[in-house]
Amino acid sequence: MLRGTKTQSGRMAVTGLGLAGLALLLATGPVPAQPQQPQLTEAGIWYDDTGRGAVELVPCGQKLCGRIVWLKEEVNAEGKPLVDRFNPNPARRTTPICGLQVVGDAQKLSDGTWDQGWIYDPKTGSSYNVAISLQQPDQLKVTGYKGIKLLSKSFVWTRAPADLPRCGSVNGGSAKAPAKGESLPWAAR
Repeated sequence: MLRGTKTQSGRMAVTGLGLAGLALLLATGPVPAQPQQPQLTEAGIWYDDTGRGAVELVPCGQKLCGRIVWLKEEVNAEGKPLVDRFNPNPARRTTPICGLQVVGDAQKLSDGTWDQGWIYDPKTGSSYNVAISLQQPDQLKVTGYKGIKLLSKSFVWTRAPADLPRCGSVNGGSAKAPAKGESLPWAAR
């Protein structure tokens, strides 16, 4: 521990054992900076292949997740918010589409792509394994498959502006997020 005494000018002067400690500190060199989290180029808001919805991809721990944050049409013909009516779990069929998690558990592979996660299609209530790869800075290839990629289907998502207006349930927080440890009923396994 460094010790010092105050001089008349109010400055600290290092003395005694403190000087030896200072010498040791200087001899060991600078303290290395903490490594920064690498920039996640896939993160951001992406229009889906139809252009009628947008998903925000964000890191969730060491994995990649995403939820719907924008819809071209947020309400049905009756003026009611769109809900996840085709969900295989009847208890979730009243969950608003806006704010719904549709990508989860994607893991970064050594080649920089993401795989081994799941994607959920609220238009059909189906879930698939997912592989995600950045094709260009503003193009994302999203591939859905069931177990093996032989019978996969790929879509191109286009980067949306970061200031894209959010749909109502994201701001209002009405979509129920799964509790910690809760298994998502539509996640492909």
